[in-house]
Amino acid sequence: MSNYLLPTPETVLKTGKTYARDLAERVAATFIVASAGVAIAAGPADMFHASFWESVAAGGIAAAGSLVKGMLARAFGSKNSASTLPGV
Repeated sequence: MSNYLLPTPETVLKTGKTYARDLAERVAATFIVASAGVAIAAGPADMFHASFWESVAAGGIAAAGSLVKGMLARAFGSKNSASTLPGV
């Protein structure tokens, strides 16, 4: 029989909690940045009638915003994480 090194239940719960916090932050940040991208690219009044190129621009703005957020998180947070939350 092989001797497997399994994590303790505390490690599994801590890892799951960290993952959930990181995931929640990323989902919220993506929603905010994507919504801002649509508002900037199409304009608040035309937000629900955006053209193809306005939609592409919104995607580019959202991607750029996510990149900036990740770089700021590295500058102000943990050097090994793209999260701004401490301990993630």
